[in-house]
Amino acid sequence: MVGFFRPGFREAPVREGDIIDVTIESVGGKGDGIARVSGFVIFVPATKQGDRVKIKVTRVLRKFAFGELAEGKAAEVKEAVEEKEEAEVKEVSEKKSEKKGRKKAKPEPEKEKAPKSEVYDEVSYEDSEEF
Repeated sequence: MVGFFRPGFREAPVREGDIIDVTIESVGGKGDGIARVSGFVIFVPATKQGDRVKIKVTRVLRKFAFGELAEGKAAEVKEAVEEKEEAEVKEVSEKKSEKKGRKKAKPEPEKEKAPKSEVYDEVSYEDSEEF
């Protein structure tokens, strides 16, 4: 097994920031492409099996790494999707803030006026002390 990565026996063959050409060998359970460099697994989102892509390694862990598309048509598509998602998030948050700021006032129910009493109108304050 010379040339293959074995966890616990040597360092990962890639470092954060490395830009490398890889072939996506398979697709993981969450839909990310899986590439291997000397047996070391690198997960690359927005790819599919058989893609030959240039990736930038973004995070290296003990047993595997994460990468993102560095260039090419796939990278352009990824950037366009990210921009669209950011615009949608911004639009949704603006709508939520508008709703919070502009609550519609509920119309108050009209209060019924008491019918005028002929007796009450004729009685003065001085007369009411007698009651």
